[in-house]
Amino acid sequence: MIISTAPLYYKGWYHLFYQYNPKGAVWGNIVWGHSVSRDLINWVALKPAIEPSIASDKYGCWSGSATMMPDGTPAIMYTGVNRPDVNYQVQNVAYPRNVSDPLLRDWDKPGHNPIIVPRGGINATQFRDPTTAWRAGGRWRLLIGSVTSGAAAAAHGVAYVYRSRDFRRWTRVPRPLHSAATGMWECPDFYPVEAAGRRHGLDTSAAAVSGSGRSGGRRAVKYVLKNSLDLRRYDYYTVGTYDRKAEKYVPDDPAGDERHLRYDYGNFYASKTFYDPAKKRRILWGWANESDTSADDVAKGWAGIQAIPRTVWLDPSGKQLMQWPIEEVEALRGKSVSLKDRVIKPGQHVEVTGLQTAQADVEVSFEVPSLAGAEALDPELAGDAQRLCGAMGAAVEGGVGPFGLWVLASGDRRERTAVFFRVFRPARGKKQPVVLMCSDPTKSSLNPNLYQPTFAGFVDTDISDGKISLRSLIDRSVVESFGAGGKACILSRVYPSLAVGKNARLYAFNGGKADVKVSRLTAWEMKKPLMNGA
Repeated sequence: MIISTAPLYYKGWYHLFYQYNPKGAVWGNIVWGHSVSRDLINWVALKPAIEPSIASDKYGCWSGSATMMPDGTPAIMYTGVNRPDVNYQVQNVAYPRNVSDPLLRDWDKPGHNPIIVPRGGINATQFRDPTTAWRAGGRWRLLIGSVTSGAAAAAHGVAYVYRSRDFRRWTRVPRPLHSAATGMWECPDFYPVEAAGRRHGLDTSAAAVSGSGRSGGRRAVKYVLKNSLDLRRYDYYTVGTYDRKAEKYVPDDPAGDERHLRYDYGNFYASKTFYDPAKKRRILWGWANESDTSADDVAKGWAGIQAIPRTVWLDPSGKQLMQWPIEEVEALRGKSVSLKDRVIKPGQHVEVTGLQTAQADVEVSFEVPSLAGAEALDPELAGDAQRLCGAMGAAVEGGVGPFGLWVLASGDRRERTAVFFRVFRPARGKKQPVVLMCSDPTKSSLNPNLYQPTFAGFVDTDISDGKISLRSLIDRSVVESFGAGGKACILSRVYPSLAVGKNARLYAFNGGKADVKVSRLTAWEMKKPLMNGA
């Protein structure tokens, strides 16, 4: 399992710590694996950083985060299990043994662990994943994810706030930072973003000092609270305001915890961000598990991947985050081909030839000359993009769409993964057409033993001019797509049996009744980076 825990930047090196089983490709024997990189693309594995070794983590070292101390020393906070019979969860801290080592190869656990225990009626079996801490007003704060008691469907996910003056003795704030009827909150993340919509990020502590207004020339700041839903297996976030004095977070959208804005509408979980001081950006990591069988995982010797790191920032509208693959990934681009001003008639497709596409980066701009033929949106499906995509997949003809890409396709197209858009008429009382983005892997493989769900999200973009863009990063079993410049993202895991290596093909297609023009399409072959020495 490669579940990100504590990404950080230290003395010129990017570090990724992750939950890892050194004994096999199945869950169990979890330690903190550790890999380092100069560029976030090429990685070298080091020895595990944290393993069970003290009473408060004897039965497991689970997720956590890294925090940079004022002197530049990193500290790792993580969840340990100290009672095997009841899965009793506590929080621990570790520090580098040698701060002059830029690779941070050795870590010490001080004798005052555990530093936080589940007192005061907290469910000790659901109390984990401390966030990166932030400092303001002479105190550190961090969040720990948990859940209130009650039936699973009605239980409230909660983010408890703990405060400390010395990073050693921590006290819980009586009221949670935020809570919602969603079920357990795993892997919470809480960080500031510039309200002006600028791409550069903010240090986790810096904005807490700056506040959230423009009084006194201070920058306008919003906060993002992300939670991973244990029962539903996806991440969602809200954008809102943080009151430091009251230790309270309020989403801007009162229904934000119900509408579930998501980083990614596909196979993407247990995500974590960190501030990159080298390029002044906030970077998002997310875990994608396998969709084949455990036997397949054992056969290939690994399971679980990290998605391409993404830069995240607040959209100028302030309603949602934008995401885009980090710029460093473009260093892997090799041979390229382009199409320009190519009209695709209804029911037709165009193959992109001249390069291998099993590992490729594809950017395409579509233009629909007329939206007059857009279908009405079924009111029963208007609030559920995934159900809508399941009912109206890539093979179902529409008015405007489906149009997009067939990736990892076989020559006879019996295998193909579709990433596409479909446009619907404006909902009642609205002026803006509804745009659905969907990843449909139901024809991705002839192997019958795969989990092949459709994934989808609504794209909050104005397509009244008929223009929309798509970028897909393709890497053999991964299709990671970004719609409308990063307004909607979908990651799918697929396992073709025919469309492998040189046999993988790429197409632009149009399954609607209206013409679609490919204004421009550029596809690059992607070189293989160094992955943990392989």
